[in-house]
Amino acid sequence: MNSVVATAQGSAMPLMGTIIWMVVLFGVLYFLMIRPQKKEQKRVSAMLASMEVGDSIVTTSGFYGVIIDLTDEDVIVEFGNNRNCRIPMRRGAIAEVEKAEVASAAPAKPVEEKKDKK
Repeated sequence: MNSVVATAQGSAMPLMGTIIWMVVLFGVLYFLMIRPQKKEQKRVSAMLASMEVGDSIVTTSGFYGVIIDLTDEDVIVEFGNNRNCRIPMRRGAIAEVEKAEVASAAPAKPVEEKKDKK
């Protein structure tokens, strides 16, 4: 009878160690994977909430444009220089926002002309 109790106590110790290692592993996974993802989601939602008319944006597909109208779920973005290309899109399709004050303060890059070699 004594040997049965000793065996039961002996098998409980490795089980406890396994449980502790699993808890530590899940804690490390949380801080390495889940927490940074939640921080990124908060940053993106704050960026989308702070959008205003006139801000320059980059869409998730890489198009550059300017916001000309905002609604709760959608934005209307103007692409190109001809002012005729206006496309409504979801707020979630916007990857980056540059405020209008910052965009107008940045100096424009001069366009270099290519010389023909004949």
